[in-house]
Amino acid sequence: MSFSIDEVNFLVYRYLQESGFHHSAYTFGIESHISQSNINGALVPPAALLNILQKGLQYTEAEITIGEDGTETRLTESLSLIDAVTPDIVAARQNAHNAQKQAKTEPGSGGEQNGVDGTPCTAPTTTGGAATPSAPENMDVDQSIEIPASKATVLRGHESEVFICAWNPSTDLLASGSGDSTARIWDMSDNPATTPNQLVLRHCIQKGGAEVPSNKDVTSLDWNCDGNLLATGSYDGYARIWTTDGTLASTLGQHKGPIFALKWNKRGNYILSAGVDKTTIIWDAASGQCTQQFSFHAAPALDVDWQTNTAFASCSTDQCIHVCRLHVDKPIKSFQGHTNEVNAIKWDPQGQLLASCSDDMTLKIWSMKQDTCVHDLKAHSKEIYTIKWSPTGPGTQNPNMNLILASASFDSTVRLWDVERGVCIHTLTKHTEPVYSVAFSPDGKFLASGSFDKCVHIWSTQTGGLVHSYKGTGGIFEVCWNSRGTKVGASASDGSVFVLDLRKL
Repeated sequence: MSFSIDEVNFLVYRYLQESGFHHSAYTFGIESHISQSNINGALVPPAALLNILQKGLQYTEAEITIGEDGTETRLTESLSLIDAVTPDIVAARQNAHNAQKQAKTEPGSGGEQNGVDGTPCTAPTTTGGAATPSAPENMDVDQSIEIPASKATVLRGHESEVFICAWNPSTDLLASGSGDSTARIWDMSDNPATTPNQLVLRHCIQKGGAEVPSNKDVTSLDWNCDGNLLATGSYDGYARIWTTDGTLASTLGQHKGPIFALKWNKRGNYILSAGVDKTTIIWDAASGQCTQQFSFHAAPALDVDWQTNTAFASCSTDQCIHVCRLHVDKPIKSFQGHTNEVNAIKWDPQGQLLASCSDDMTLKIWSMKQDTCVHDLKAHSKEIYTIKWSPTGPGTQNPNMNLILASASFDSTVRLWDVERGVCIHTLTKHTEPVYSVAFSPDGKFLASGSFDKCVHIWSTQTGGLVHSYKGTGGIFEVCWNSRGTKVGASASDGSVFVLDLRKL
């Protein structure tokens, strides 16, 4: 077996992308010259690096358990990945296994304890002194909660992982963006006699006087308020505006590198973008021109969110948050307090409180009325990837319900917070892998969550109980509700997009 360093670098690059570390993947790709390799990424399946590591681990275990006579006995404790690459540990495990095997063949040995059917009985493994069930946690979901396959429509067409998806605010058009350098618009309107129609939005660049595929990920997308235009952001550094029939209306070029986030304002006349070039840009949607570029961050800008039609907040790997306003040449407010990169920011429905989450495992609430955070919420045990406010409380269509905030973490949990009191009211624990996305239903009564355990869970926001569950075929990057709250869309690491119809469940 032989391999090149380019192949190793490419698999590491893809692993970083699939794990959601998009800015780390970009930096690694630049330093390792991924773009100059001749590897066709469309031919490499998702989770390729993990599959190779898993096979290597199985091979090492086989070396330990297969004797010179060709017979194989079971390992009493699986090897960890670090154990498998540590020669002294492998040798010690092999010696111990051989001694155990020899002892079992000696007269009078008790041998292996068996169950009533003759199969080996194994005790649960322990972590920190607590027994760990052998079945994944999501396997204890009540079967009455599981969404049947007949209520799920799987959409295939993307040739690489699908990082994002978003419903049109007016119709049942679902947009998705992928590592195959395309976005797609799927028509999910109710017509059971036909297969959902898809429009392919190819992201191309000019090269040698011709348009060629950019071969860069589509990292972000957002519909305008009327639902007649879709904006996309790409790793090729361009933002694009498309019509609902798939026509490219404008190409917005000013960023010097990948775009990580992109949002329309409520009025629909401006688009806001954040890039690896440390800047944020307000674009005039009608002309496609840069209205103002803001260069206040000292490192890549990761997320942006409008406060009003002309003011917004941005966050960065520089650990800072800036609030800026159109035609003002410096931030009108800056917030500091996070001790690691800030992954996401969101204004509450009234634009009064700003929530932020970080790799420092904290969730912070900020107000324009003070310099320090209103709440510093510490409960997650790993990085917090994203946050969402509920569409409830004053100024919303659900004014009689309390405003809550959801946070999704790499610790495999989702937490719901009462922001007024600064307390966690529910911890949602059915996922078994990092949670990348959460989304509230339009009425605020339900929360959808998507994890790399391939599951989409739907929870009651009132009780914190699990209401529905569906397991797809790839790790979930994004979940979203349609405007009527009847369907949930999700995008996955294996290139699939699926829609769950929650009516009559």
